[in-house]
Amino acid sequence: MADDSEIPQGQGAYRRLLEEIRNGALTPGARLRETELAERLGISRTPVREAIRQLEADGLVVHMARQGATIRNLDHAEVVELYEMRSVLEGTAGRLAARAASDVELAELAALNDALAASDPGPQARELNRQFHRTLLEAARNRFLVKSMSALQKTLLILGPSTLTEAERAVSAVEEHRAVLVALQARDGQAAEAAMRLHVDAALSARLRGMRGREVSPEDDL
Repeated sequence: MADDSEIPQGQGAYRRLLEEIRNGALTPGARLRETELAERLGISRTPVREAIRQLEADGLVVHMARQGATIRNLDHAEVVELYEMRSVLEGTAGRLAARAASDVELAELAALNDALAASDPGPQARELNRQFHRTLLEAARNRFLVKSMSALQKTLLILGPSTLTEAERAVSAVEEHRAVLVALQARDGQAAEAAMRLHVDAALSARLRGMRGREVSPEDDL
């Protein structure tokens, strides 16, 4: 793997901005000013411009009149559509993994979920959850499925940190993962797909609740 110093500055800036979108430091509607970003990242404006163009190609950034480059907003319908596609792709991953996953991969999935159950809601839980889903996807043994899911996950970054920041949701996610694991260990593809779809549906419900909560103004909450 290349050292960070060997990564072209434009690619390095792109990765930094992607991570800031993922962790919620850059939120939908945030303006990306080249001069400010260049100063903050300690690089020239040219690689920053390259990074912004790449984010635009990913569909994460749009150009707004009189505002310039901004992090894209997703409306309710778009969020639902994204999770519908996630349900299709991850459900398929569950079905294929039931047939193709090795015993070692199944053991790794169980270990990751146990670690998630023992962790507190926050960055560690989010990372363990990402590893669980990534391991399951790789266990499906379908490179085109991996490519499609990778593109979808980039758009999902706009939504910011996962819903596993909520303690109740984190507990539910562990139990939903366990249902998927039971089906995988039984090599029951149909059950694994159904369990994964239920898991994604529950994640969508939690996401929409969070969106509604942010839409409530202080006056509405009195």
